[in-house]
Amino acid sequence: MQHRTFYLAIVVILAVASLAGLASYYSASVHLSQAQAQLALQKNDERVVNFLSMFVNKVIKADKEIGYDDRLELENAVRQLGDKEILEQWKKFTDSKTESEAQSNTKELLAKLVNKISKK
Repeated sequence: MQHRTFYLAIVVILAVASLAGLASYYSASVHLSQAQAQLALQKNDERVVNFLSMFVNKVIKADKEIGYDDRLELENAVRQLGDKEILEQWKKFTDSKTESEAQSNTKELLAKLVNKISKK
């Protein structure tokens, strides 16, 4: 009888320990998922900021026509953002026919980039 009670106590203790371990594992899994999501947002923000910086340095501050290599670099960077809205605005900017249209599209592109970063 004493052995049976002892074994039952051991089984209960092991069951409780297993449940506690599962709860801890689940909690850690949730925290990991949240951390991964936050990291993905930060990486995306970093890409947006890098593109924004590149755009300002190579387009806004340019005192001459933008070269092919710079255009290609900007095009690749904007595509890596993976944002349809920003890509569409980029295409509007690159398809601008007049200086005033280009300025207007530049303002819209800059606004979309800033909103993309601050929208969290």
